[in-house]
Amino acid sequence: MSLRIYGNRPLKTLPGKETRPTSARVREAVFNIWQGKIEGCRWLDVCAGTGSMGAEALCRGASRVVGIDKSHRACAIIQQNWQDLASAEQKFQVMRGDVVQLLPKLSGQQFDRIYFDPPYASELYQPVIEAIAQSGLLDANGEIAIEHNPQDWNPLVIPNWEICREKVYGNTALTFYRVVD
Repeated sequence: MSLRIYGNRPLKTLPGKETRPTSARVREAVFNIWQGKIEGCRWLDVCAGTGSMGAEALCRGASRVVGIDKSHRACAIIQQNWQDLASAEQKFQVMRGDVVQLLPKLSGQQFDRIYFDPPYASELYQPVIEAIAQSGLLDANGEIAIEHNPQDWNPLVIPNWEICREKVYGNTALTFYRVVD
């Protein structure tokens, strides 16, 4: 599959249906919503797949991008894509393994923007969001965007977090959370 991101840059992708890249329409919407907040930000891409969201963040000036995926093949593609896109000043890290087990290892770090796009039918939503909250990974002024199926979504209740916006794009929906005092 051919995938292009900001600046018409091509990304390598995995053949087959092992990953479901975020559609161009949804990717563009996220970066329009977060316009002006990407330059210099710390970005976490959870269930990164092809790494297109992290790649887009790098192209738009994120200072640091971390991606997590369980697939060895996906992580190899992400590493290659991000290496091709990152400038010398930008830092990136690709982590492979079980996301619920890996998130606590990032404890002590904070991210301004987090994008979470698991397989829609997975049981990952609640445990991953709880791990992010418990590890304090979302900066006090940051936001997390959760991609999901609009028909099968029950908003997550996380202490000290609130929904700040919800958007639907066909069969894809995004729910944005932020930390409240």
